Amino acid sequence: MNDFNRTFGGIDARSADTSVNVGLRSFMLGVYQKLALGIALAGGLAFLVGSNMVPALTQLVLFSPLRLVIQFAPIVLILGSAFLMKRPSPLATGIVYWTIVSLLGLSLSIWVYLSLAGTGAETRAGRGISPTLFTMAKAFLLTSSAFGALSLFGYMTKTNLKPIGVFAVFALWGIVGVSLLSLLFPPSGFLEVAIMVGVLAVSGILIAFDTQNLKEGYFQNEGDTRSLAVMTNFGALGFFISFYNIFTILMSMLSSND
Repeated sequence: MNDFNRTFGGIDARSADTSVNVGLRSFMLGVYQKLALGIALAGGLAFLVGSNMVPALTQLVLFSPLRLVIQFAPIVLILGSAFLMKRPSPLATGIVYWTIVSLLGLSLSIWVYLSLAGTGAETRAGRGISPTLFTMAKAFLLTSSAFGALSLFGYMTKTNLKPIGVFAVFALWGIVGVSLLSLLFPPSGFLEVAIMVGVLAVSGILIAFDTQNLKEGYFQNEGDTRSLAVMTNFGALGFFISFYNIFTILMSMLSSND
């Protein structure tokens, strides 16, 4: 997926007067609106499954082999799109966005299920977690606040974030690789914490980097409706994944019994 089109190149928006650019403002609002709708959809699916409103659906998503498909399908979709979508279209990128949002929303249902059931669980490394609805609300507010501050920084800063942003992209994929490989070895509490801290830091960097990158991409593709629509989908997807990563890590930290 071209790393969610994080390297647009072209015009340097950091040197342009963006404070009064109505087109840029409209474009960025479109990305944030799609992100907000994605968060709403993911939250709705998480509550539907996690609240056990439809027992058969809860059983299928959380307690059947399908849970492994839901867990790993987003990574497969991202990698597959990177190789197969040589000339992304608004329709194709939109389908990818809503599919990944739905899958990640279903994966969040375990937090709702544990919270409503009043039960705890253990991570693979044996760390106890006991989430509650209050914990979820706190994690969501913290994530939203962090996202807003980091995205605003990316929008306003004159510093070129590309070098650290590109590093963060590779670091994120490296962490994903280490996480998958760790499944083949005995669980490690230290590695689990290191992965969480790494993903938290990288996700924060990527929010600011993606915001700046979207600005520069807008000026490069200004007037090209098709390209801007694709950028909206890619931008919302990158934001959503970073938001999801920060939220789930904060949930794990705030729910920890250790």
